[in-house]
Amino acid sequence: MTALRSYRELAVWEKSMTLARSVYTAAEMMPKKEEYRLTSQMIRAAISIPANIAEGHARATRKDYAHFVSISRGSTAELETLILLTQQCELLPDRTVEELHASAEEVGRMLRRLHERLKQAPEN
Repeated sequence: MTALRSYRELAVWEKSMTLARSVYTAAEMMPKKEEYRLTSQMIRAAISIPANIAEGHARATRKDYAHFVSISRGSTAELETLILLTQQCELLPDRTVEELHASAEEVGRMLRRLHERLKQAPEN
């Protein structure tokens, strides 16, 4: 694993930032009554993904980094669940749900691979 100078060089961070922006856009379509319920929970989960990647990258050890990537994975699973709930409650158009879900799944796969590599990599 080559050392990166910045978390911003990670494709998974870029994809998770795009996902977070997409969640913000979708949130604008949600009913106003959901603003302090499902909408805010989705936004918090989406923001947590790239934020924890960044924080983990800034930590001193790979073990710490892996821990924060694990937190990002949990936030991704949470976001996927909330996206599916919006579909079941008919709060977002199906196409929006499908796009968000596909993006979240892709980020989840990327995080899983990163987490596996971090766990295998020797400590510097």
